Amino acid sequence: MRQIVLDTETTGIDPRQGHRIIEIGCVELVNRRLTGNTFHVYINPQRLIEQEAIEVHGITNEYLLDKPVFADIAADFAQFINGAQLVIHNAPFDVGFMDHEFDRVASMGGKKTADMCTVLDTLEMARQIHPGQKNNLDALCKRYGIDNSHRELHGALLDSEILADVYLMMTGGQTALNLSGKSNSDGGSQVEPIRRLDPSLNQLKVLRATADELAEHEKRLDLVAKEGGSCLWRE
Repeated sequence: MRQIVLDTETTGIDPRQGHRIIEIGCVELVNRRLTGNTFHVYINPQRLIEQEAIEVHGITNEYLLDKPVFADIAADFAQFINGAQLVIHNAPFDVGFMDHEFDRVASMGGKKTADMCTVLDTLEMARQIHPGQKNNLDALCKRYGIDNSHRELHGALLDSEILADVYLMMTGGQTALNLSGKSNSDGGSQVEPIRRLDPSLNQLKVLRATADELAEHEKRLDLVAKEGGSCLWRE
C-alpha cells in the first residue's frame, strides 16, 4: 500500500478568505516503510502572509518572492499524490486548502483531492485512541517517545516526517525487530537476523517420578478427593 504523509503551511487559516498554501511537504510510505521519496516545495501565494502565521512557521513574504506559484507545481504535485492514501493531521484543514488551490488551476479540470486520493485523518484517529487528551503533534510525540526537539517552528516537510513516525507508532508500534541489543556507531539500532539454536544441542533431560514419589502423589489426591468430593486430576 502506498501512503503519502502530508503537511502544508499557509498564509492564514481560511481559504474562503483568500488565504493560500505557501509550503507543501510529503514523505512516501510503501507497506509501512519510508521509501526516502519526498515532495517538498515553497510557493509564492501572490498575497501577504498574516503575521500570526509567520510566527507559527517563520516563512516570510520576502522569502517567497522568487518561488513558483501553485499553478506551476500543480501537475507534479497531483502526480505525486495520485492513487495514494494521504495521511494528514487535521485533514479537513489541509484538504480544504488543497481543493481551493486545485480549483484555481484550469488545467486540473475541476478535480478535487478526493478524486485522486483517499484521506486518513490522524487527529481523528488519535482522538479515538486517546479520548479526552491532547492530541496535537507535540503531545503525540511526547506520548510515543518520538524526539521532536529540532521542531522549533512548524515546517511542512519536517512535520510530515514527524507525523510519519507518529502514525507508524499509533498503528503498529515497533516497525523493526531488534532482539540483539546492539547499536550502530551512530546510535541507531542494528537489526540482526534471529539466530535459531540447533535442536540437537542442549536437549532437556526428562526426570521421571520415582515409585515412592508417585505413591505420595496418589495419597495427596486421595486427600483432595476426600475433602472436596472429587478430584479433577483423576477425571
